[in-house]
Amino acid sequence: MAKVCDICGKKPVVGYNVSHAHNKTKKRWYPNLQKVRCIQDGQIKRIRVCTSCIKSGRIVKP
Repeated sequence: MAKVCDICGKKPVVGYNVSHAHNKTKKRWYPNLQKVRCIQDGQIKRIRVCTSCIKSGRIVKP
């Protein structure tokens, strides 16, 4: 299952861990996704939503 928010499309960001010796290793930062029951198209569905969408009220809980 992809780590993508079903509402805003937020997905992992890629970058580097950088040590004091300036050694670089690849790293991924994942969005904080939660499985939430919400009303979509008049039906109750369980979707994966990031916490910023939950806090901003972009979903309607049953």
